[in-house]
Amino acid sequence: MDYRLEICAFNLSSVLIAQRSGADRIELCASPEEGGTTPSPGLIRTAREILKIPLYPIIRPRGGDFLYTDEEFASMLRDIEYCKQAGCDGVVIGMLLTDGTVDKQRCSRLIEAAYPMGVTFHRAFDWAANPFEALEDIITLGCERILTSGQRPTAMDGASLIDQLVREADDRIIIMPGSGVRASNIVQLAESTGAAEFHTSARLRQASAMDYVNVGMKEDQAFTEAGEEEIKKIKEALTALSS
Repeated sequence: MDYRLEICAFNLSSVLIAQRSGADRIELCASPEEGGTTPSPGLIRTAREILKIPLYPIIRPRGGDFLYTDEEFASMLRDIEYCKQAGCDGVVIGMLLTDGTVDKQRCSRLIEAAYPMGVTFHRAFDWAANPFEALEDIITLGCERILTSGQRPTAMDGASLIDQLVREADDRIIIMPGSGVRASNIVQLAESTGAAEFHTSARLRQASAMDYVNVGMKEDQAFTEAGEEEIKKIKEALTALSS
């Protein structure tokens, strides 16, 4: 099987780390503490300039739920247009209705706006009321893949559902496990789900390089960054599994 690894990057240092560590694709996000929101235009364009691998920014105007106002939806359309102009390969979207079903009407408009870019449906899927109904809706919409933790906090917790989704999808769409994916569990996750693509931030906390620190501020200036060795270990495990 040809395994592929997507890295969720929250800054330019993580973009560079992911690329040199063998990542196959970047999901670009801001706000790791909110689970990822739309990155700034400057971050998107700079990442596109330095990357040689596919770039998919997330289109998510805020953290929290996936029920958006008309104004938020309008901003999502504009963000997608910017990504297209910047030369991105795809975008990552997801919208639900109040009853937990996929917002097919507005997702369809986002996908239409994104064309010819690819589209991933993100972990809004994990809040859907019926995962198999949502799967069929997303396939009908024309998305390339679904990012999911199997409607559990981590992909290992949701491995059983992910396995069912992979079987039900039957190569009509890619099911990509994400959340808690590490070198320590990647082989088990691959074998238990049958998935071929995986998603991780491989995140660690990077200490500030500042010599001067105002201790009176009482704030930790460490930041989230992709772990180079962790990504390499995941890629090595997947390569060994495919051989």
